[in-house]
Amino acid sequence: MIFADAKLKEDVFDAKEQAPTRDGFGKGLLELGERNPNVVVLCADLAESTRVLAFKEKWPERYVELGVAEQNLAAVASGLAVYGKVPFITSYATFSPGRNNEQIRTTISLNYVPVKIAGSHAGLSVGPDGATHQALEDLALMRVQPNMTVVSPCDAEEARKATIAAAALPGPCYIRFAREKTPLITTPETPFAVGKAQVVWDSHEPAQVAVFATGPLLFEALKAARELEHAVPTVVVNLSTVKPLDRETVVAKAREAGAVVTVEEHQIAAGMGSAVAEALAQECPVPVEFVGVRDQFGQSGEPKQLIEHYKLGAAHIAEAIKKVRARKS
Repeated sequence: MIFADAKLKEDVFDAKEQAPTRDGFGKGLLELGERNPNVVVLCADLAESTRVLAFKEKWPERYVELGVAEQNLAAVASGLAVYGKVPFITSYATFSPGRNNEQIRTTISLNYVPVKIAGSHAGLSVGPDGATHQALEDLALMRVQPNMTVVSPCDAEEARKATIAAAALPGPCYIRFAREKTPLITTPETPFAVGKAQVVWDSHEPAQVAVFATGPLLFEALKAARELEHAVPTVVVNLSTVKPLDRETVVAKAREAGAVVTVEEHQIAAGMGSAVAEALAQECPVPVEFVGVRDQFGQSGEPKQLIEHYKLGAAHIAEAIKKVRARKS
């Protein structure tokens, strides 16, 4: 194992400690509630599922239940933000930002107000809930909106940090959370900053492929890097911030390696991989392979089965690494 950051868990591959990223959101909110009395939470009838229930119980006067009305969720939050509050709005990502995209665009992004949008149960890992509840387009919806910051934490600890960091941003922010338990990769001491990528794995030898991953699939990218450790030296970068993209790190690592693989639990079209490709097309054109959902809806199934069915697991990432290295030679 070759961890670029000694503060990362050395036993990460054992995957003994697991938690859904939505748990980190709930913990981050509780910390914010203690620190900042202007932090308020608005929910669309999913307090337990989105992990805001503890905040509701501790500060009921700072919690607003909107019911199944996601458009109102965004509009009411924008009004609160204008009057000095720091609103966090939460629902399943298929409904917010899926259902209320226009209200987010017009009342939040356009007006540059500090509403923080927490999209829970994103990606295929929602599992048996099926296609209607598996948000695979949310990063695309949010990253094309001017003024919007977009964050996709890799684990529950990073989700906690991202939630706290989002509250300090002057404008709107979208944070993506998952339902399923996934391995804890980082620790409380692991550095995190919005807009900054983090190298989490680096080979002793010069990297032949740079892998950029976002969200919990970072764990699968690390497994692929370990599998190919002696065959294809790689560098693995955690792109927890999709927008603004850390172009400096992306371009530097792509230039050093000469080939790139992007990994995300999202549609390939207009997702994180597209953001990376856009940056490289301008500054460092290199071969790129995309690991993500290929223009398909999700379906019901166990999360691990779905990850494999849609070719997002470690073995498929390893194949993409070998394929892109062959393309550059």
